[in-house]
Amino acid sequence: MKPKKNKPTKPVEKKMTVKDRGKKSAAVAAAPEKAPNKKTYNVLRGMHDILPKEEKYWKLVSQAAESLAEYFQFGRIETPLLEETSLFVRSIGRGTDVVDKEMYSFEDRDGARVCLRPEATASVVRAYIGNGMWNMTQPIKVWYQGPMFRHDRPQAGRYREFFQAGFETLGAKDPSADAELILVAYSFFKDIGLPVTVAINSIGTPEERERYINELTSYYRSKRSYLCEECRARLAKNPLRLLDCKEAGCQPVKESAPQIVDWLTEESRSYFMKVLEYLDELSIPYMLTPTLVRGLDYYTHTVFEIYPVLNKPDNQAEQTQPGQPRELGSAGSPDLPAGRQGAVAGGGRYDLLIEELGGRPAPAAGVAIGIERAIVALKAYNEENKIVFSEPKFTIFFAQLGDEAKRRALKIITDLRGSGIRVAFNFFKNSLKTQLETANSLGVAYVVILGQKEVQDKTVIVRDMESGVQEIVDQKKLEHILKKKLETESGK
Repeated sequence: MKPKKNKPTKPVEKKMTVKDRGKKSAAVAAAPEKAPNKKTYNVLRGMHDILPKEEKYWKLVSQAAESLAEYFQFGRIETPLLEETSLFVRSIGRGTDVVDKEMYSFEDRDGARVCLRPEATASVVRAYIGNGMWNMTQPIKVWYQGPMFRHDRPQAGRYREFFQAGFETLGAKDPSADAELILVAYSFFKDIGLPVTVAINSIGTPEERERYINELTSYYRSKRSYLCEECRARLAKNPLRLLDCKEAGCQPVKESAPQIVDWLTEESRSYFMKVLEYLDELSIPYMLTPTLVRGLDYYTHTVFEIYPVLNKPDNQAEQTQPGQPRELGSAGSPDLPAGRQGAVAGGGRYDLLIEELGGRPAPAAGVAIGIERAIVALKAYNEENKIVFSEPKFTIFFAQLGDEAKRRALKIITDLRGSGIRVAFNFFKNSLKTQLETANSLGVAYVVILGQKEVQDKTVIVRDMESGVQEIVDQKKLEHILKKKLETESGK
């Protein structure tokens, strides 16, 4: 008889009591939940968010631009962000960095080649032609403010979506038009509290420029071994852009290059001198800058850029002060003084662009202000000079207690909106003490208090913050009584 094998004993399962189940449930509940693997998003490279803490700067520059436009009689124009790519290829020109490297150009669903506007002048000219503005009394003076797009290398104040305010005068060729645009831009920076100077040059007509380019090309070819790779490419594609180079190794070559003013006709030189005479009369500081050509092909005659003056200029360049004698084409001011940031505005005359884009021949000029660049420069200047921004002043604070009071308070505040009385409030603080502390920090003269009892009685309490005296006021008479109190307060 075979011995019986011992079967492995099964572990005895202990019956779970109600108490044990409660413990398990509590343990499960206490265990940390695994966070879902959600993707987080960052702003695209070269783009930026404009946050509420920046509002004071954006408000300052926006109001300055609008005020100047109104005073100098420029009408507002808005053009689409999306345009035909060929509009900018024809106006800005092939071989420029904007067209060759920086435009956001793509094919839309209709098969058309479109792009996000890299600048606004060509769009304004298209609107001028397409809307028959050439039939109106000339000149047409317009201004704009909005975003532009370039796939540029991001750096301080330079983004791939950036904002510009611009002023354009179409249908007039007169030195006063050039000077007025420079004056508007200069006044803009003066109004926001940023000292600037103007770099200015004349690039003449296309014929004069062509003769100059031949001379410039011959000169640079003899210096080819000293040039950066970018300049060697520009030498073949667009020689005038050689003068835009900022590479340190190319600067000695650029400083000894032929100057375009030496190739201007007497007529072009005379026109430029008249522009400078206007600047002298206006006491606008400027520097004759023979290497300044701007980066777009449509410019003719006057070109200029505006630079912030963040510290005292040195002696590396000659700044022409109003009333000083000057000789066009003289060496001595090849570049801007050290201690300055990049240009915050730029513009010039573009007399052939309207005809180039299919319109009747008409002269024009314009200037564009880089908003982000202006703000960066203003912040840098503000660190040293402590610009004081005017903060909004509130005269009344409205405090409330309870849900019913909160609903009624919002209605009363809305009714007071048309009275011109600035009312501060905070519906997210329920403590009267906290609300009164907020009112005190704002420096208001009076606090209006609405509680549950006042809601039932259709009254409010008006508290004098200086004396602490309170009085009960009918809600229907609140506006009249507040105005009377504020008039008395202002007369003290």
